[in-house]
Amino acid sequence: MSKKAPKTLTRTETKELLDCIQYSGHTDKSKRKGIRNHAIALLMLDAGLRVGEVVQLTQSDLWFYQAPVKTLTLQAELTKTKNERTIPISTRLYGAIVLLKMHVWSEQPILIPTYAFFSNSCQRHITTRQVRNFISKAAKETLGFNVHPHMLRHTFATRLMQQSNIRVVQQLLGHQSLSSTQIYTHPNADDLQLAIENLNSNETQKTS
Repeated sequence: MSKKAPKTLTRTETKELLDCIQYSGHTDKSKRKGIRNHAIALLMLDAGLRVGEVVQLTQSDLWFYQAPVKTLTLQAELTKTKNERTIPISTRLYGAIVLLKMHVWSEQPILIPTYAFFSNSCQRHITTRQVRNFISKAAKETLGFNVHPHMLRHTFATRLMQQSNIRVVQQLLGHQSLSSTQIYTHPNADDLQLAIENLNSNETQKTS
């Protein structure tokens, strides 16, 4: 019996969720929190990280020699499978890291390991529960249903599968078994919508 395809977000739902997460208030504190939370969400949506991997990232993982990293290397001890993996940074994630550096992180040089995502002290990282809470809150406000962090990773994988081969997806997700990646070969809502639009477009062309 095949595994059920994981629930994912459409492109419209993804944009609405990200907008809500990023613009979370008008005070300086809420703006900083929005920038932080937006970057966290993008690390799952654009890099496919697990929430447990995101919260353990340090500033030096994302920023190197006066600029954001172009590829993110997850050390083996941070990953679920205990295997190191490297993921290229998307353009919008690159921009989110710039905002982190400008508005959230200290202006002091990054000389000692300090967490990228924290609440009060940079020596203690944000918890996975805190991440679940702000994603769930934003989703219920904008989409009307609950979204858990792993759904963002599922969305990344499904979008990636539409334009890459399964071996590439497996490597970027850090799956040990190819069977774990095969669940993303199922079509999602965007695939179904595109199929219908193409059908209607073809029918229109035939009758014109």
